[in-house]
This record gives sequence, C-alpha cells and structure tokens, in this order.
Amino acid sequence: MTEAPGAGRRLIVLFGAAVCGDGRPSPTLARRIGYAATTAERDVDTDIFCSGGIGREGPSEASVMARALAPTIAAMRIHLDEASEDTLQSVAAAAAFARARGYASCLSCTDSYHQPRVLMLFAMFGVKCRPIRFMHDGSTRYQTRMWAREVAALPYDVVAGLAFRLRR
Repeated sequence: MTEAPGAGRRLIVLFGAAVCGDGRPSPTLARRIGYAATTAERDVDTDIFCSGGIGREGPSEASVMARALAPTIAAMRIHLDEASEDTLQSVAAAAAFARARGYASCLSCTDSYHQPRVLMLFAMFGVKCRPIRFMHDGSTRYQTRMWAREVAALPYDVVAGLAFRLRR
C-alpha cells in the first residue's frame, strides 16, 4: 500500500496579503513569507501551502509567495492555492489539501491578529493546526485596526464556515 504524499509531514499554511502593483510582496506578505521560509528551512519534512488569489494589484498572492520562497525551498515542497479569495476559502482549501495528502498537522503562518480566526476555522474543518508565532512591527494604530477587522469578520466566518461544512 502506498502512503499519501504528505504522510508524516507537516504543512505550513501561508496566508496571503497584499501584493504591490509591481508584483513585489507588501511588507505584511514579505514578513509572513520570511517566517514560513525560516520554519521550513529548519525542518525538511515541512511543506508550504501558499494561499491567495489575485487582489487589487499584480499577480496572485500565492504566486508571489512561491517566487519569493523559490531560492531557499525546493519547488516540490511548495503548493499553490491561487483560487482562494478570503480566509475562509483559504482554510477550506488547505484543510482539503492536508486531508487528501495525509499531512500529520498544519502550522498557520499569519499575523497574530489573524491567528485566532484562522485556528477557529481549522478546528471547524477538523484539522489540527498550531500557529507560527512571530513579532509584528506595525504601529499600535495599525494593530488596533487589524484586530477590529478580525473581530468584525468572526461572526461571518462562524456562520459561513458552518454552512460550508454542512454543504459538503
């Protein structure tokens, strides 16, 4: 019997953020990419799932992540989800990918203000996930705005996540 490609491996789920008009990652996306790369470099049994579609500018977030990871992470360890347009879709796609490939667990690579909602959604989809913790150097005003955005998104994701699961 053949094992699934991800059997015994961990999957870093790298959540997208804005891409600049010239195709470079925004500072937020660059920070997330850096932490995912550092984590994956330390453990060769860890793959990276880059999730994020085309935003307001440039190419897809996932393709920008993959391009930035390419110098240090083998292409066979990088998996792209260019269809997801929000956190719920990213988690649903990552959970389906992780289950189909038999990954032992997931690591969520996103900012601290985003982690509670991401971890809640992974739990709703029945996937074990832990956060990759890292520092954010943004202003207090930025942090407050992002936390408020997350709180506002939480009720929607609870309802939409449950509905999504019921449809499947």
